[in-house]
Amino acid sequence: MGLLEDKVVLVNGGSQGVGAGIVQAAVREGASVVFTGRRPEVGEKLAADAGARFVRADLADPAQARDSVVHAVDAHGRVDCLVNAAGLTSRGSLLDTTPELFDQHIAINLRAPFFAMQAAVADMRGRKAPGAIVNIISNCAHGGPPFLAPYSAAKAGLAGLTRNAAHAHRWDKIRINGLNIGWTDTEGEDAVQRAFHGADDDWREKAAAAQPMGKLGQVDEIADFVVFLLSERSGVVTGSVIDWDQIVFGGQD
Repeated sequence: MGLLEDKVVLVNGGSQGVGAGIVQAAVREGASVVFTGRRPEVGEKLAADAGARFVRADLADPAQARDSVVHAVDAHGRVDCLVNAAGLTSRGSLLDTTPELFDQHIAINLRAPFFAMQAAVADMRGRKAPGAIVNIISNCAHGGPPFLAPYSAAKAGLAGLTRNAAHAHRWDKIRINGLNIGWTDTEGEDAVQRAFHGADDDWREKAAAAQPMGKLGQVDEIADFVVFLLSERSGVVTGSVIDWDQIVFGGQD
């Protein structure tokens, strides 16, 4: 049996990048998977290839974030697991970030997970059933570079929310954890590097060579870790925000 056999898993932001990897890993481990995204042409193809269900959603709208849970319940009768994988990484420093950009980061990186979790926990508690939630956060929750000020602020908020919700619902047997992922090789990161940092075609090789492990984070590795946290094999762990990275925060040379 797979680690998520007979589980219903909702992945918000699951049409590309880390989210898409989690969709594929969850299906492989036996789950019935519903995932959201903004691009139907991408989402429908992944759904057909992976054997999952795609729902178009703009998670900047809190009603659509909540309704993502409704879609999963309508399709499968319940939600056992939720992954909040959607993320906005557009650049902005303390000095040049506009109120509009700040609000966009809060909407996607913090508010959407909040209201998706609200709806998922309500479904789990209503059935008196255990559940598991994993939030994809970022090592920028520790501070981040100057050009990611609103992103870092929102992700730090999500780390705090993860711990708060885990504490609040531990007696409901709902486990809530987060991953502070580091620099990861995704198609979205490729677009960001080219758009904001003038990267050439060999940016991946250069970036990998500068890392302690000689590579960037890999989507399939993160996805396997998320599946483990969603599964009963991760035991009682809740309220943990794990640094999934090769940077050791607090370490000094």
